Formats: sequence, C-alpha cells, structure tokens
Amino acid sequence: VQLQASGGGLVQAGGSLRLSCTASGSDVGGYIMGWHRQAPGRPREFVAAISSGGSTNYADSAKGRFTISRDNNKNMVYLQLNNLKPEDTAVYYCFAEDVQRRFNYWGQGTLVTVSS
Repeated sequence: VQLQASGGGLVQAGGSLRLSCTASGSDVGGYIMGWHRQAPGRPREFVAAISSGGSTNYADSAKGRFTISRDNNKNMVYLQLNNLKPEDTAVYYCFAEDVQRRFNYWGQGTLVTVSS
C-alpha cells in the first residue's frame, strides 16, 4: 500500500484546509485510516482515525475543529481542518492500518503552517 498525502499549506489562524490522502496498490476499504501529525521538536501524535464502517475517533485537540471522512470507492481519506491555530503547525501524515496483519502503512506527510 502506498499513501500520498496532499493539501497542506500556509494559512492564517482561524482559517481552514482540507487534507487528502490517496491509497494505491491495494484496496484499503477494510482498513482503519487516519492521520497523525508531528510538530518541530515534538513526537508524532495521533489526530484522527476512521474505521471502514465510518466510526471516527479524534484527539482532544482535534475535537470540534477537525473532521475526518473517507471515500472507499476512491481509496481516499480526508481531514477537514477548521479554525486552525498556530499550534496546529505540523507535518500531517496519513496512515492505513491493516488490523488483521497488525501493520500500519504511512504516507510521506504534508506540511501545514498556521501563522498568527
């Protein structure tokens, strides 16, 4: 499975971005998909995930501002980022979790920069 993330950029505080992640090489419809992020000098942290059936899970920092969704027909997962804050500045990585094999696939990341 190869994952390609896109949609990052520079935005002012309070603005919005929509991140996309395209999976190729295999059908990931049965996988959990989601996003982590890593800010400079900080460990990678969980942001949001969505199951194959559409159940979602969010980090506390993302609740109420970010929305994760997926399109199984297109093998894609999205992350809508609203009301962005400077502390959201990070490289955002998408992942696909093969629950049966207990293996995670990772994309290359897309940079989100929020200016104050």
